[in-house]
Amino acid sequence: MLWTIIIILLVLWLLGLIGGIAGGLIHILLVIAIIVLIVRLVKGASGR
Repeated sequence: MLWTIIIILLVLWLLGLIGGIAGGLIHILLVIAIIVLIVRLVKGASGR
């Protein structure tokens, strides 16, 4: 589920980057995607 959210956010970011839509919002989506990815990796590493 979390990977799906990451992929959706990255796709939206890429579409916004290419289309030039909502400048600031695009970077916020990218930051959220990176934070979610880091949290996922940290939780996965600590769960082992």
